[in-house]
Amino acid sequence: MFELSKNILEKVSFDRLLFRKELMKAVKWLKPAEKTLLKVWCLATFGHQYKAEIMEVFKNVTKS
Repeated sequence: MFELSKNILEKVSFDRLLFRKELMKAVKWLKPAEKTLLKVWCLATFGHQYKAEIMEVFKNVTKS
């Protein structure tokens, strides 16, 4: 699921809302260790573009 999530996020990275939606779905499906890896990968890959969205999605995950 981790690699699939990365592929999907790369394909939808052209659209902010779609990226956020797919990131939220990916976070729901992944195991805790994979969530950490995904966060690091997202920030490294898309942090320049979507840092606020990435941080917000992962912040909301830790609350629930």
